[in-house]
Amino acid sequence: MSRLQVVSGKGGTGKTTVAAALALALATEGKRALLVEVEGRQGIAQLFETEALPYEERKIAVAPGGGEVYALAIDAELALLDYLQMFYKLGSAGRALKKLGAIDFATTIAPGVRDVLLTGKACEAVRRKDKRGRFVYDYVVMDAPPTGRITRFLNVNDEVAGLAKVGPIHNQAQAVMRVLKSRETAVHLVTLLEEMPVQETVDGIAELRTARLPVGRVVVNMVRPQVLDATDLELVRETPRTALARSLSGAGLGGARRGGHAERLVDPLLAQAGEYAERYALEQEQRAVLGEVGLPTHELPLLAEGMDLAGLYELATELRKQGIA
Repeated sequence: MSRLQVVSGKGGTGKTTVAAALALALATEGKRALLVEVEGRQGIAQLFETEALPYEERKIAVAPGGGEVYALAIDAELALLDYLQMFYKLGSAGRALKKLGAIDFATTIAPGVRDVLLTGKACEAVRRKDKRGRFVYDYVVMDAPPTGRITRFLNVNDEVAGLAKVGPIHNQAQAVMRVLKSRETAVHLVTLLEEMPVQETVDGIAELRTARLPVGRVVVNMVRPQVLDATDLELVRETPRTALARSLSGAGLGGARRGGHAERLVDPLLAQAGEYAERYALEQEQRAVLGEVGLPTHELPLLAEGMDLAGLYELATELRKQGIA
């Protein structure tokens, strides 16, 4: 299992929820996972029903079996101060640069600097060891930018390493890319069984492969329960209206006489079945498209009562059952 798990997906597919559930699943049985947020939306804090995350690693949950989930919201400005202190020992001079606005300028204007800092901080957490030489975190899970930006986001260090031929920046960029393009990393894509998210997922996988970034798995989120299968839908299409009315009457839903309550139920039930048949066909088509990308695919259920902390643990359990963690 890769130690850096990157989770991306089209906006609205629930990638932050899947990243959080994955961190919980990986931390099960005494493991320690760090859940990293890079977009500044505080989505992790909302999911775990806690206060806004600061720029420090903080324990936010205990996984089944005694494992621990820590979280970190990476701030690009503060990460740059860390970087300047680590490589250039600027100390108070770095803080002075922040007051002058130079840090904000660098992270906002300079091409790629922000993404370099965000990915670099996550990779540092992957490589970090304690005094006994053991990894501080068994896994790092990154709630990454959406599919449309994920390849450029992860590959920016390659560009920086090419621009800066020598020195600390070059060395740092190369060290980050060694992690991102190794077996230590897996990039998972979250989608829904809908045409646009699936197509963006397929395109994202192709871009990641072209950039030689390690693609992991596809997670289909918010899958609605199957009420009728293909055989049931065929039976609905072939059964005469009168037979349906008699069946409804036999179930105690009105009389069988013409114009009775049971007969009046036939049209809305057939209309509902027709809508379900259209959705079923669309979802089967999208499953077939995903099947062509040649990656392991997992499905997570749509939780009828919405997403809360209990639901997050339920999804984590489902991920473990399916072998993704």
